[in-house]
Amino acid sequence: MNRDQLIRSLRRYARNRSIRFEVDTKKGSGSHYRVRLGDKVSTLQNDLNPGRIERFLKQLGVNLADL
Repeated sequence: MNRDQLIRSLRRYARNRSIRFEVDTKKGSGSHYRVRLGDKVSTLQNDLNPGRIERFLKQLGVNLADL
């Protein structure tokens, strides 16, 4: 899963649960994005591997199976 696919999945997840979802491309440095899901915020990198995706989703309180 690449970054754009993950963002689309999170956007759909948030919309189905009526949770606020924002992606800020300006706040992160370089190729990093700041992602806000509800009241939780995390930084999303460009190069993703399964471990990074798991850590990122854990910080946001989302289970990978729910996407």
